[in-house]
Amino acid sequence: MFTKILIANRGEIAIRIMRACKELGVRTVAVYSDADQNALHVEFADEAVHLGASAPKASYLNVDKLIQAALQTKADAIHPGYGFLSENAAFAAAVESANLKFIGPSADSIRAMGDKAESKILMKKAGVPTVPGFEGLEAEAEFKKAAQEIGYPVLIKASAGGGGKGMRVVNQASELKEALDSASYEALNAFGDQRLLIEKYIAEAHHIEIQVFGDEHGNLIHLFERECSVQRRHQKIIEETPSVLLTPELRAQIGAAAVTAAKTVNYYNAGTIEFIFDAHTAQYYFLEMNTRLQVEHPVTELVAGIDLVQWQIKIAAGEKFPFAQADFRQRGHAIECRVYAEDSANGFLPSTGKLLQYIEPRGLGVRVDSGFAKGKEVTHFYDPLLAKLIVSAENRAAAIQKMQNALKEFIVHGVTTNLDFMQTVIAHADFRDGKATTNWVENVLLAKESEPALEHILAAALAELTLVNASAVRSESKNETDPYSPWKTPNGFRN
Repeated sequence: MFTKILIANRGEIAIRIMRACKELGVRTVAVYSDADQNALHVEFADEAVHLGASAPKASYLNVDKLIQAALQTKADAIHPGYGFLSENAAFAAAVESANLKFIGPSADSIRAMGDKAESKILMKKAGVPTVPGFEGLEAEAEFKKAAQEIGYPVLIKASAGGGGKGMRVVNQASELKEALDSASYEALNAFGDQRLLIEKYIAEAHHIEIQVFGDEHGNLIHLFERECSVQRRHQKIIEETPSVLLTPELRAQIGAAAVTAAKTVNYYNAGTIEFIFDAHTAQYYFLEMNTRLQVEHPVTELVAGIDLVQWQIKIAAGEKFPFAQADFRQRGHAIECRVYAEDSANGFLPSTGKLLQYIEPRGLGVRVDSGFAKGKEVTHFYDPLLAKLIVSAENRAAAIQKMQNALKEFIVHGVTTNLDFMQTVIAHADFRDGKATTNWVENVLLAKESEPALEHILAAALAELTLVNASAVRSESKNETDPYSPWKTPNGFRN
């Protein structure tokens, strides 16, 4: 077993990894930028090394500084967490070249699955179902011909990235050129690679992903599915397991397909195979592979009964994974909500500032993976994820009720959060019925209401005049008659 591990990340994921290390008796090294010098993960670690300026390129994305920090502190290994350099094959190779252990898959596996176009070609050869589409196109005319063959709507995607960057839905031919130009520009800025691919857009799609896990001795299994269909701007915000959509037969099929996909690239450690699922046809299609630990890994841990981070470390240290597929079954139900410092009513814009109050919910079956505490600062330099709120219960209905209660008990002052928005989602009938698709937030929850009819406007004007006249006659204060006064609105308003 390692004696010391450097965590090349920040926030809640750094603390999550540190907790696993401490339970294994392994010392930890944190790294931090100027903006994070007072961050919680720095306080939580056994040692901390300053990397540089606040911008990620000068700190968390600086490979040389990270490796130097590991060597300087005599760490045995580096855990990349997720985000930043976690899926960077060059970083994984550089870590190994420095005689350090990279806690994750091989650089070759990362490279093979890191390119969406190449990974789709690999999956087709392996017999894993893929979304109809084309890779390796360059000219606009080629994309136009491919779109006609596939049939609109189509999806333009960056070949070398994820997280919704470089992704555009095209509904008709007249929109294609603008989508190609903007997606290419965004992909170049985000990933340094402007290559795009095109595939059929499945409008009412669900996002199903399979957790895979294996060792360096050839053992590889799956740990069931996660439903991640509730998304905003192509980014997940709520995840759960099991999925209400999968029958035992479908679960076995899609799990086997995920294992085949991982074995195709000789994969080991933790990884996730993502699928698009069409509930109307019960067909599933390979989307991509995330060659790292996922933000939503806690729901799998609670239902499968395994600490994924601890086993990541053990596998990297050379241990064999002692379990077979038959050793695992799903117990109960778990849901995760990502708590962001963002304004849901204003395009989900990030919110920054000092946390004047921060009180996490507590209780049996309630878990919070957080990177913040009262008095800490949320800056504009990094992802605005405050915490992951996870609940588990004996069934889905009980888990939903527990999540509703936990969201109400989560108190954050100083920044705007999405806690109210999450309550709206969890309480919605579509979510409860398992009908939320990947575009449900935009098409249903945020759909603009049509303009009111003229007679409704006139009626509202007459009502307003009546209230004003009544107020003048009675000489009453406006607060007593104003229908918009917050004191008259029993909706949870707090001063």
